[in-house]
Amino acid sequence: MANFWTNFWKQFSIDLGIDLGTANSMVYVRGHGIVIQEPSVVAISQKTKDILAIGEEAKKMVGRTPFDIHAIRPLRSGVVSDFEVTEQMLRYFIHKAVQNYARVRLFPNPRVIIGIPSGVTEVERRAVHDAALNAGARKVFLIEEPMAAAIGARLPVHDAGGCMIIDVGGGTAEIAVISLGGVVSSQSIRIAGDKLDEDIILYVRNVLNLVIGERMAEGVKISIGSAWPLKKELEAVIKGRDVLTGLPRAETISSVQVREAMTESLGIIVEAAKSTIEQTPPELVADILDRGIVLAGGGAQIRGLDTLLSQECKMPVTVAEDPMTCVVRGTGVLLDDIELLQRVSVTSKYEKVPY
Repeated sequence: MANFWTNFWKQFSIDLGIDLGTANSMVYVRGHGIVIQEPSVVAISQKTKDILAIGEEAKKMVGRTPFDIHAIRPLRSGVVSDFEVTEQMLRYFIHKAVQNYARVRLFPNPRVIIGIPSGVTEVERRAVHDAALNAGARKVFLIEEPMAAAIGARLPVHDAGGCMIIDVGGGTAEIAVISLGGVVSSQSIRIAGDKLDEDIILYVRNVLNLVIGERMAEGVKISIGSAWPLKKELEAVIKGRDVLTGLPRAETISSVQVREAMTESLGIIVEAAKSTIEQTPPELVADILDRGIVLAGGGAQIRGLDTLLSQECKMPVTVAEDPMTCVVRGTGVLLDDIELLQRVSVTSKYEKVPY
């Protein structure tokens, strides 16, 4: 009878899967797919404390606002750094999804699954959980990002054989070996896309005597950044403020220089991957050697990162299909698989009932 009512109410409920990322947030609506993909940025008036813009509109304001308007990221390294602003951002995403896709209003509040970094503390988990409830969610389930990414990448997480996923996001790099629906060994390091941007900013300042902003650094990383030597090295023009004169200046930077800037941080990610493999039982290491490592997240799109990891870890490495959306697609799968959700959810202390 319980299953009957669960399936009955499920027909009228709108359920959401959210990848609440440091750099970008994505929302998956059951039955509709990914419907929202916007930057995790909020613009706030310092005078009135009002929210002026969220998402794409707020991202355009980064580095360009007057003194009384701040464009901020309410999440840092994958965790909530500003609870109230995170709540407002979640409310915006949830309301937008419900408003556009809810067909029946019997349940005005949706059930929500949110991906979080595996290395967060219990307090940080509770902050995300409570922020989502306050933002209008009916029930909230938290799922660790490497598990969600593995499910979204269609890895055989149920099998007895091991599979390994490396999810390089904006704030964290999540590395996990998964077997029988559970995480056997894992590491979560707070070095990922944002740190690579900072490395580029620092390198350009120290070597080229030019001050550039976050958006410029991110653009350079995307357009010519690489983790492994390219057959044909690339160049890009960067614009900023000259350190010595304080006047605007343009400079050409090469992919070799960008790679040099990112070397140290990429090396830390590689060492974390090696350390995770060292902690893995030999039988599962043999399985990973056969299946290879799967690379997910926005950082997976850095040229040659798969080659670097393959060379250093001595294993085949492949990039998942549409790596940026692996986590949110994984939450989408869990929306339709309640048994798997109950098994992998880390919200057991907060939520006992699946619906």
